[in-house]
Amino acid sequence: MAKLEPTAQPGEGRSAIPAAMEAFQGLAELWQLSTEDQLLLLGSPGRSTFFKWKKDGGSLPRDTVERVSHLLAIHKALEILLPDARAADGWIRRPNAQFNGQSALDVMRCGQVMDIYRVRQYVDAQRGG
Repeated sequence: MAKLEPTAQPGEGRSAIPAAMEAFQGLAELWQLSTEDQLLLLGSPGRSTFFKWKKDGGSLPRDTVERVSHLLAIHKALEILLPDARAADGWIRRPNAQFNGQSALDVMRCGQVMDIYRVRQYVDAQRGG
C-alpha cells in the first residue's frame, strides 16, 4: 500500500492544492473510486467545485477536511491490519458482516460524515486503536 503524502512541496507549482485533497486523490486512485464515489465521499460538492479542487486547489470546507481525515485514517489502519496492499485496498469493497453484509464502501456511500466515521471506528477497533 503506497504512502499517501503530498507530492508537491510549497512553491512547486501545485502548492495551491491542499495537502488533504492531494492525499485524497492518491487514495481515490488506490481504491479505484469512480468520480461519483469521490463526490459522495467528499460530501457531494458540485462537480465543477470538485474538478476545480483537483486542478487548481482552493480552500476545502471543514466538513470535507473532516471526511478526508477519516478516510486517510481508514487507509492507515488498513495498512497496519492488512500489510498486503491488494488485500488492504480491496477490503473496502468486500461484504462485511459488521455492516449487515454491505461493504465499507457501500456504508460510506450513504454520504454522511457519520457513515465514514462508522467505518473508521470499526477498523480502529480491529487494530486495537
